[in-house]
Amino acid sequence: MNTNSMKLVDIKEMTGKILLKSGLHIGAGDTEMRIGGTDNPVIKHPHTLEPYIPGSSLKGKTRSLLELQSGLMGMTDGKPLDIKDYRNLEGKDKKRCREIIALFGASGADSEDLKEIGPSRLSFADAPLYDEWKKGAIERNLTFTEVKSENSINRIKGTAENPRFTERVPADTVFSFSIVLKVFEGDDGLEELLLKGLKLLEMDALGGSGSRGYGRIEFQFDDGAVQQRFQDTNPLS
Repeated sequence: MNTNSMKLVDIKEMTGKILLKSGLHIGAGDTEMRIGGTDNPVIKHPHTLEPYIPGSSLKGKTRSLLELQSGLMGMTDGKPLDIKDYRNLEGKDKKRCREIIALFGASGADSEDLKEIGPSRLSFADAPLYDEWKKGAIERNLTFTEVKSENSINRIKGTAENPRFTERVPADTVFSFSIVLKVFEGDDGLEELLLKGLKLLEMDALGGSGSRGYGRIEFQFDDGAVQQRFQDTNPLS
């Protein structure tokens, strides 16, 4: 794609719900330990103090899983794909690299280099608590977060050591999500690649401590046709 002839032809919004299948921890980055608080709180809206899922967390994990699936992560030492990687690739690898950069963007790239690809197509909104679920939770006096105690076990003594208290959003909590995809003339297959990335995220985990069972989620799209396409997606094929 050349930006001199770039034409925006559609803007698609995917909306729906994110159901937590297990507790979710996305850290707030607090550096201060408060009396009676946890040493690892979740991120919350500063006005309502309600937990939410940052759009950056959804976008970043989706991108990293697509790059891992592409087989290109090894050449970047774990860094996101950028224009320099794109120019050094050929064939199918170059095509997949271009698609990922087109969807998610390339930070710090020279504007001249980006003319072939154009601007990032995706925008992930922060995901707040789903209104109907929140109303029901308040009526049933449910809390929006829980504190889970974790520790290590001394294999010889059989005793717990180094206790740590982690705040997380409990399983069965429901969030609302919105993803906007800009479609330019000549774009092909980017929506399907996005669905593959979201399916990979559903198969993996979001947030911290995924290896300990945290962060299992389920996407439920408002559009029935999109939901069916998502269910039929095999991201590893």
